[in-house]
Amino acid sequence: MTEAALVLANQERTEAAGAALAALGTPHIVFLEGDLGAGKTTWVRGLLHRLGHEGAVRSPTYTLVEPYALADREVLHFDLYRLGDPEELEYLGVREAFGGNALWLVEWPERGAGWLPAPDLVVRLAHRADGEDGRELRLEGPLAAAYRQVLRDREGLEQ
Repeated sequence: MTEAALVLANQERTEAAGAALAALGTPHIVFLEGDLGAGKTTWVRGLLHRLGHEGAVRSPTYTLVEPYALADREVLHFDLYRLGDPEELEYLGVREAFGGNALWLVEWPERGAGWLPAPDLVVRLAHRADGEDGRELRLEGPLAAAYRQVLRDREGLEQ
């Protein structure tokens, strides 16, 4: 059975949804899926700010990866949209970067298929199917149920 989507009414709610993931403290790999403009980087911005990053958060579309050194962990924000071949991840040192306490946030993970480790959480963002403003959020993976509960308890998000 597929869980119904959670509705994020605006950009602020999308950032709040990203920020709420910090409450779990456990994921190491999060895949972010959605079309261009679906809110993936907005979601990441909310999480990074909650984790203590004070600067700007940009999509690493052209750099492929943007590292953030935070007080208690490193965050690697990948955007694989422009990746020509999954093997290019080898040149970025992806295998060496995995492990430890780093949190990976991977946009367009399907472009790295076969080279990326399995995710702890898959976050799918989409424009609302009813045509209204905002986004729909769907979750999958081992931490989906726990994250969904945090969203309900802390952010008041319902289906």
